[in-house]
Amino acid sequence: MEIKFTSKDCVEAAVAEIIGQEALEAGFTAGKKLRVKLGIDPTSPNVHLGRSIPLWRLRAFQELGHEIHLIIGDFTGQIGDTSDKESERPMLSVETVQNNLSRYLEQMWMILNVEKKDQVIVHYNSEWLNPLSLSQLSYMADAFSVNHFIKRELIERRLQEGSRVSLREMLYPLMQGYDSVKVQADVEIGGTDQRFNLLAGRILQEQAGQPPQAIIMNTLIRGTDGRKMSSSWGNVISLLDSPADKFGKLMAVRDDCIADYLLVLPLSVRPFTADELTAGIEKGENPRDYKLRLARTLVTLYHGEDEAKRVEDEFINQFSHHQKPVDIPEISVSELGAVEWELPALLEKIGLADSRSDGRRLIRQGGVRLDDWVVKEENETVRLDRSVLLQVGKRKFIRILP
Repeated sequence: MEIKFTSKDCVEAAVAEIIGQEALEAGFTAGKKLRVKLGIDPTSPNVHLGRSIPLWRLRAFQELGHEIHLIIGDFTGQIGDTSDKESERPMLSVETVQNNLSRYLEQMWMILNVEKKDQVIVHYNSEWLNPLSLSQLSYMADAFSVNHFIKRELIERRLQEGSRVSLREMLYPLMQGYDSVKVQADVEIGGTDQRFNLLAGRILQEQAGQPPQAIIMNTLIRGTDGRKMSSSWGNVISLLDSPADKFGKLMAVRDDCIADYLLVLPLSVRPFTADELTAGIEKGENPRDYKLRLARTLVTLYHGEDEAKRVEDEFINQFSHHQKPVDIPEISVSELGAVEWELPALLEKIGLADSRSDGRRLIRQGGVRLDDWVVKEENETVRLDRSVLLQVGKRKFIRILP
């Protein structure tokens, strides 16, 4: 799929707010090579479509010749940012963060242009945050007041409710801001939930005698269930999802969220505009047709036209004509190690559930079928002495062969 990037992809696509716009425009006008920063914490193994919005903006800056500073928060990922959280985020272990990191750069290069790799500088912020001294930290902390921190909406609400707010949470914005000082960022990209942290970068840069960075904040999109897209809620479409899962999950998005998913696409490949969507729905057109166009474009963007056509045909056959997928994955009993299983344990073993409790939840919700029969008993026992077809939800199938 050919993608054409312009400055609009940098400063207009999915933009909620720009701070320091005059300096940014002056840099564009003067033809300055900007140092553009994006930081991402590996708090989960997968990068979801909500996080793809700033990554596509970073790609636009890359295509226009600017210097990209991609900061992987291997240190800040342990600390945890609670900017958008209703409660304190637990600290992650070094091991958890490193496991989450294992495929992070692979996902970054699904969006950034590998052919222009020389324009991208990848940093891990443990490089400068691990050796940070208490003296340096105290100096930076002096630039902020406690009042600034506790007046943030979610923090203020938690304090009013009597919920715990840790000192660690107060330090996180300093760490993200210090990242900007270290790379001398001209521009930082982030979501609206990061506003306080992004501004911290400007404050610390001025303290360090650097020009304050411009800030470009993107709007946040809703997940497949209508709530904010969040890995912890599981309502995400991830970059590493299969083409079929990307297609199927987008088709399951609530109708009132369709416009959100236009924002995860570069401007030049969007199949329609938000205004065209609104006008079409008002005329009585089927929202499903708009979701089909979106899903086809999304899969084409990441996997190519042939794969998009294949999964679209399969989706239509499966859901419009009630047919099963053609290429159902198969596994043999010998690979499982036993002939008789409690169904929740079997679902976990073959990857159709995240855990046994998740398997029981899926059964309670009526989402598990065994040879086309809806399973009713949470701890149903299954004997695998014959061919068995297991289905979870509308899209996940596995055939177990004796």
